[in-house]
Parts: sequence; structure tokens; C-alpha cells
Amino acid sequence: MKVVILCGGQGTRIRGVSEDTPKPMVEIGNRPILWHIMKGYAQQGFKEFILCLGYKGHRIREYFLNYQARVSDVTLTLGDRDSLTFHQRHGEADWRVTLADTGLESLTGRRIKAIERYLGNDPDFMLTYGDGVADVDLHALAAFHAAHGAAMTVTGVRPPGRFGELAFDAEGRVSEFNEKPQATEGWISGGFFVCKRALFHHLGPGNVMLEQEPMRAIQAAGEMRVYRHYGFWQCMDTPRDHRLLNGLWESGEAPWKTWEE
Repeated sequence: MKVVILCGGQGTRIRGVSEDTPKPMVEIGNRPILWHIMKGYAQQGFKEFILCLGYKGHRIREYFLNYQARVSDVTLTLGDRDSLTFHQRHGEADWRVTLADTGLESLTGRRIKAIERYLGNDPDFMLTYGDGVADVDLHALAAFHAAHGAAMTVTGVRPPGRFGELAFDAEGRVSEFNEKPQATEGWISGGFFVCKRALFHHLGPGNVMLEQEPMRAIQAAGEMRVYRHYGFWQCMDTPRDHRLLNGLWESGEAPWKTWEE
């Protein structure tokens, strides 16, 4: 199953940390948060990625095009490009990454619509944002999605802040979805989704936010379910979030690090 990652937003709330850097490229430790997200998926066997690029997308493109040189010692003869020798292998050698320009001003719905062709014949795909880390059991999430047969599975989390609230019944049927309420209680959307191709029927030709009309229409049709995640989840919306995540990483206590060095 392919993993679609939304990487095109400007991240205005984290200005001061990412003035000249697209938000997914803001570093935790010495690696972009995007790399941490992808590493978590890959550790569980999901290694085909489609990155929806937008704001300063060239920075993300250059990072992956030059990835081998970034993580290896290199020997070369200047003027002879065929002489290039990389001295280490790295744990990401089997990742397949599609870098898709989805537009500078595109909203999340249009970005997803733009990469439909890269899904091939896959009936389902995973979807997340390029600014949040978690220790979600992705196989359990995928199995839950396959079992209920609805168009979209939303991972519900209970973080300190409030972002997109979910209300659901005992069977996981979502009865309400509110994006970023000012004050509320309960579960929220953690941004780790599994979607069927039916999602594209709700996106249409316009420049729409996935989290508004499309997801509300899916919920109203009874086609949205929630997978409850009781473990770690943290987005990186503000400089404070950035400091928190770096502190966890530097202390060796990052719960989302499920892979070995």
C-alpha cells in the first residue's frame, strides 16, 4: 500500500523556526521531520511514498535527489562524474519516492487529487501530513480499515491540544467531524488515514480542503470510521512543539522511533 504525504503547506504557525524551510524539512535531531515520518512507515514495511509538494518543494526534491551524497562518505574525481563512489549503504536504499508538484496555492484536497495517477491500480492508500509523528501500529490500522469496508479510516488520538474533533459510536462509526474547533473535548483526528479510491469522487475539480466539505460528505454518508490510537502522537505546529520533539529525540526517549539505527 502506498503512502501519500502532504508536504505543500507553508506552516505559518511555526515561523521563526522555518522561515526559509518548508515545514516538512524542519529538523528533529539532524533529520527533517518528513524523514522521521517516512522512517516510521518504512520500519513497518510501507516503503512506497508519494510526496505532495508545494511551498518550497524544490528543497524537498533536492533533499531526496541528493540523498545518497548526504548520508555517505564520497570519493570523486572533479570533472569526471562517472568516478563518483559512495562508501556506505543506508537503511533507506529500498524506498521508492515519487516527488509530485501539486501546486503552490493548492489546498489539501487538490493536492491529493493531483497524485491519483501515481497510485496505479491500488484500491487503497495511506495518507498523512508532513508535520506529525506517532507510534501508530500501521498494520493494525490497515487491518481495521480493510475489515469495515468504509471509504476512509481516521486515526483518533487524545493529545493535549485540540485540532479536529471526532465523535463516534461503539462500532467506530463517525457521527461528527469538526476541523480545529476553538474549545472542545474528546478524540481528535491524528492525521494518519487509510482511504479507498472512492475518496477521489468527493474531491471534484475545485481547490478544496480535504478536511472540510469532502470529509464532511464522507462522514454524512456513513463512510468514515475511526481507529483509536492510545499511544504517542505529536504534531509540530509551533516553535514549542519543535522544542518538545527535539528534546525527546536528544534525550533518547522519542516514542515514535520504532526503528534501529
